[in-house]
Amino acid sequence: MDEVDAILAQWERERPDLDLSGMGVFGRLGRLNVIGGRAIDEVFLRHGLQRGEFDVLATLRRSGPPYILIPSALSETLMLSRAGMTNRLDRLETAGLIERRLDQDDRRSFLIALTPEGRRVVDAAVSEHTANQVRLLSSLTPQERTTLDELVRKLLSGMPPQ
Repeated sequence: MDEVDAILAQWERERPDLDLSGMGVFGRLGRLNVIGGRAIDEVFLRHGLQRGEFDVLATLRRSGPPYILIPSALSETLMLSRAGMTNRLDRLETAGLIERRLDQDDRRSFLIALTPEGRRVVDAAVSEHTANQVRLLSSLTPQERTTLDELVRKLLSGMPPQ
C-alpha cells in the first residue's frame, strides 16, 4: 500500500459512491511528476541550467547543424509564450550558451544560434539526463517500460490538445 492507496481508502470510506479509479492513476502520475521532476532538475542544476533553459538548448541541438532556429519556432516547439521565451533567451545569452544573430533574409528578425559552449553544456547535460531517466525507471523491466510508454501514449492521445 502506498500513500495514494491510503487516500483512496479514506475516500472509499467517506464516499463509497465515487469511482476512484481515475484518482489513483492521476494521483500516482502526479507523485511521479513531483518526485521524478526533482531528480531531473538536479541533473540540470549540476550543469548550471534550469529545466526550461535545458529545453531551449536541447531543441537547438536536436535541430541539427547549424543549430540555429528562429525564436517563433522555439516558442512553438516548447509551447511557450514569446515573453517567456525572451526571458530564457536572455539568460542563455548572458551565460554564453546561445547568441542572437540578425537574419540576413529578414533584417527585422533574428536567429538563435547554439554557441560551442552551449553545445558542450547541452551534450553533457543530455548524456546525464538520459542516464538519470533510465535509472529512475530501473524498477521496471524493459518490457514494463515499453508497456508503460504505450499506455501513457494511448492515454495522452485521448486527451484534449494543448
